[in-house]
Amino acid sequence: MSTIQFVIEFLGTFAFAISGIRWAAYKRFDWFGGYVVGLATAIGGGTIRDVMLGVTPFWMTNSLYMIFTAAALLTVIVFKKAIVKFTNTWFLFDTLGLALFTVAGLQKTLYEGFPYWVAIIMGCITGAAGGVIRDVLINEVPLIFRKEIYAIACILGGVAYFLCDKLGLDVSLNVIISFTVVVLVRLMAVKFHISLPHLHDADDINSAA
Repeated sequence: MSTIQFVIEFLGTFAFAISGIRWAAYKRFDWFGGYVVGLATAIGGGTIRDVMLGVTPFWMTNSLYMIFTAAALLTVIVFKKAIVKFTNTWFLFDTLGLALFTVAGLQKTLYEGFPYWVAIIMGCITGAAGGVIRDVLINEVPLIFRKEIYAIACILGGVAYFLCDKLGLDVSLNVIISFTVVVLVRLMAVKFHISLPHLHDADDINSAA
């Protein structure tokens, strides 16, 4: 469990850091600004999770998370033309980071002895909160509050992990299935423009009437 947890968090850190740095580059931040946005994206959700669980934030016990973020910055700098060419690159890395950190949040919460309903919430926070922090830093409306399916994908991934565990499947298989569910839900929602209904204020209702 420990090894799987570390591998997932390191991969998620790299994927989310690239997502954040790519957006920082789009906003024309300097290298330091890009690193800060990438780091906040990568560790933000996990930090909130660990504080709520009452444990030391994961990145404070291992400097590799900082190094992985620096590697992500270097990747964006060196391969900037290729990354810009593929305009959906940020979406790909954001989706991978979302899925990886959702699974990481689930597993860590369960390891700390909390029930599954708490684990699903913490998985959602771990996966989605980093993106919220990123969007605030780059002065965008957080993606989680807009039309795209984002946090819902995390919740469905958590439910899938729960069902797999109840069926007695191996932990590694639980991880793969949960990860796949998050990625597929996110991809299908964007491809087929699936979204939750929008809220309407009183003026919209009156004008419609």
